[in-house]
Amino acid sequence: MRAFAVAVSGVLLVGGCTTGGKKAAAGSGVDAAARSLLAQHAAAVLHHDRTAFLAGIDPSATSFRARQSKVFGNLAEVPLAAWSYQLVRTGAFPLPPTADGTRRTAAEVRLSYRLRGYDARPVVSTAYLTLARHGTRWYLAGDQDGSVGAAGGHRTAVQLWDQGPVRVVRGAHSLVLGLGAARTLRGYADDADKAVPEVRHAFGSGWPGSVVIEAPSTLDQMAALLAVKPADYQDIAAVTTGEGGGNAAAPADRVIVNPAAFGELSAFGRQVVLTHETTHVATRLSTTAHTPLWLSEGVADWVAYRDSGRTAPEIAPELAADVKAGRTPTALPTDADFRSTAGNLAQAYEGGWLACRMIADQWSPETLTAFYRAVAKGGTLDARLRASLGIGLAEFTTRWRSSVEQELG
Repeated sequence: MRAFAVAVSGVLLVGGCTTGGKKAAAGSGVDAAARSLLAQHAAAVLHHDRTAFLAGIDPSATSFRARQSKVFGNLAEVPLAAWSYQLVRTGAFPLPPTADGTRRTAAEVRLSYRLRGYDARPVVSTAYLTLARHGTRWYLAGDQDGSVGAAGGHRTAVQLWDQGPVRVVRGAHSLVLGLGAARTLRGYADDADKAVPEVRHAFGSGWPGSVVIEAPSTLDQMAALLAVKPADYQDIAAVTTGEGGGNAAAPADRVIVNPAAFGELSAFGRQVVLTHETTHVATRLSTTAHTPLWLSEGVADWVAYRDSGRTAPEIAPELAADVKAGRTPTALPTDADFRSTAGNLAQAYEGGWLACRMIADQWSPETLTAFYRAVAKGGTLDARLRASLGIGLAEFTTRWRSSVEQELG
């Protein structure tokens, strides 16, 4: 089995979306009470004030209260620099009436948090919380009622601390938040610490120079964090989530590890995966919707394998088998070829790697990194290739096909 490492565009840590309905009037009584309650709840998290945290939770919501008590404890080691809530709207979707007539509303909320010493920008996720009124006071009463509006996309994003007590391991260039054994988490940190200097050497500075890794204990937990089907990611060793688009400030990337696939890798394979993922962190500010996946994934593999000493057939065995069978690809991999369920996923990665390595070898490594940054600015790929390499897309593809056949035939 080959395990892959991928980058995911958009903020996959954000679950749910704003759909339909009208926001409650700004300053309304319910909204004002909700904002006050959320502000008190956020302050309790930041100040590790368990009493204040539980004071905002409905005493009659015993199951929710018990779960939230565990979540509070699960957060104990997480080095939070900021934690806040923004009320998007109350009345996000209808809730069924209660037997005792308790007044309730479903609130759409955005949670923002930053990790101390690592996040230049916050991670933002969406939650749907049930608020209940008893007497004159509003309480948090649930976060599972989003299932009522699931058909409309009203789902609360799952966070690592929702899944168990979070252990924290710090490396020279890394921070690992995980649910597994400390020894396993230390291994992730050690591999990331080796990866950062390699990536800095290949892609330069201008990025944070550190990596935050989230390490759940199971594939199902990883899938829950990404809001994907576990079966679609069983061969994916790790995923980098973050916000692309050339933002002025460094985004808060997360490398999320699939412990099942990652654990089957050799020491060399594990190092390749985390170097690949660290490259995605480094290139995030230079990655936009204009960047084809063969380039973003190819550069990440180029950095990961650059000094490996492995031959092309060793790095690209699936594509090599195709070439020897007379199935040399006629075009560069498409973005669809990089879907986790694509039948030619391995060949897509290998083809992207060979394309990027060809640029580095036939032009220069500096040309490759400059081309990567140029593509993110927009314009056609053909025009960017002509400006950077002096040849258009058709000739580049022809050279790439020849290189694939020469390297793997």
